[in-house]
Amino acid sequence: MTTPNPLHQVPRLDAQLCFALYSTSLAMSKLYRKLLRPLGLTYSQYLVMMVLWEKNELTVSEVGERLFLDSATLTPLLKRMEQAELLTRARAASDERQVIIALTAKGDRMRDEAALLPAAILDATRCDVEQVVGMKTRLNELRASLIQAS
Repeated sequence: MTTPNPLHQVPRLDAQLCFALYSTSLAMSKLYRKLLRPLGLTYSQYLVMMVLWEKNELTVSEVGERLFLDSATLTPLLKRMEQAELLTRARAASDERQVIIALTAKGDRMRDEAALLPAAILDATRCDVEQVVGMKTRLNELRASLIQAS
C-alpha cells in the first residue's frame, strides 16, 4: 500500500502556515491594541511613530517603504495623526511633490511611554530574548522569500 501524498489531500486549516501566521498576527494585534490604548494610538500609528522616533523628518514614501504601505493607505493615517498633533506634514522645498513628515513635541514625548511596550510584548510571548530574535529573523527571511515569489 502506498502512502498518500500530503500535497494531494484536502488542506487542513490547522496545518497551514498561512493560518498560523494570520492567527498569530490577530493575537499580537489584540495585545498591542490593549497596550496602546493608554497612548491613544492604533497599531498602525505606533508603527509610524517608531519609524519617526528612529529618524525624524522622512518623506511619505520613505515611511511607506519602511512599513510596506502604499501612499493610498498611509496618507489617511498620516492625516489623522496630524489632526491629533502627533506629526506635521509639509511639502519639501526642494521638490513640492514630496511631503515631509516630522514629529511634533507631543509625538516626541510619547517615546518614553512607548519604550515600555517591547518588554510587555516580550513578557506576553513567554519567550526569552534569543527566541524572539530567532523568530523575528526567520520571519524576515520568510517575508523576503514571499515577496520575491510574488
